[in-house]
Amino acid sequence: MISVRDAYTSWATSYDHDRNSTRDLDQQVTIQLLGPQRAEQLLELGCGTGKNTQFLATIGTHVHALDLTEAMLARAQAKVSASNVTFALADLTQPWPCPNQTYDLIVANLVLEHIADLEFIFAEVRRCLKPGGRFFLCELHPAKQYQGLQAYFTRDEAEVRVPAYLHHLTDYLDAAATNALRLRQLREWWPTDDRACPPRLLSLLFEG
Repeated sequence: MISVRDAYTSWATSYDHDRNSTRDLDQQVTIQLLGPQRAEQLLELGCGTGKNTQFLATIGTHVHALDLTEAMLARAQAKVSASNVTFALADLTQPWPCPNQTYDLIVANLVLEHIADLEFIFAEVRRCLKPGGRFFLCELHPAKQYQGLQAYFTRDEAEVRVPAYLHHLTDYLDAAATNALRLRQLREWWPTDDRACPPRLLSLLFEG
């Protein structure tokens, strides 16, 4: 099985141009919900090609963007010219290269489905957040995961499925509660107005 790192290294060349309604909806949701927010120190987990980093640079005075792959970071650095953004290579399943109690806002988009241990992620969020800081995440909805949907792309006419882990809604809520993060908002999102189908995305906002 291909690793998450190798999958996104391969996907980097076409990620921004492939048809991807999940990616596009995630960007819309993030701008809609975080547009009114402001942060002195903002941490982005899994910035990828910088699809949301450009926007986050407008609401964060200082933005620290992390990603697992050099190829994705190279794309992000070429795209995002904002002087208030710093990029760094980091494996989010290992202790993050971030100081304690530093960030007003931590953001994760379409990242946690690729990480098995949510408890570790929420513990690191708690460590890095300032008191009263916020953690926003937007992920593939569990209802879509139940149907077998996961991130994938095409290479040489073959479908490449990125390794993914099923996280139930209670998994997010339990991991947050264990780390004293309070739920402030829960939203579900559809790519169209047809609510007869399961929602595609789940967004959650927590406060430390």
